[in-house]
Amino acid sequence: QVQLVESGGGLVQAGGSLRLSCTASGRTFSTYAMGWFRQAPGKEREFVAAISWSGGWTYYADSVKGRLTISRDNAKNTVYLQMSSLKPEDTAVYYCAARCGSIYYTRGYEYEYWGQGTQVTVSS
Repeated sequence: QVQLVESGGGLVQAGGSLRLSCTASGRTFSTYAMGWFRQAPGKEREFVAAISWSGGWTYYADSVKGRLTISRDNAKNTVYLQMSSLKPEDTAVYYCAARCGSIYYTRGYEYEYWGQGTQVTVSS
């Protein structure tokens, strides 16, 4: 069982930056592929970014490429989402997710564990 806790969300002006963190419980974090998803009001959850267990592979949604960066620190059981050049359309609840696996995964149903989410609001 893995528990995920996100933090770092908040209110930021357009063009600003935030760094989200997701800390996992358990001793096997380094064997888990991790992902970030988001859900805006009235919209379906969508994939944002994913990273392999080693951090060697990453993948991004086209809408965030060049602005958001996923990374991980296996010694700290934490995955990060560095967000820059934020836009109002980035406003959403952001969720991290985890699953056993060596590569990266981009579909929500591929993940076993989910955090409770953290709100990101970008004002124009």
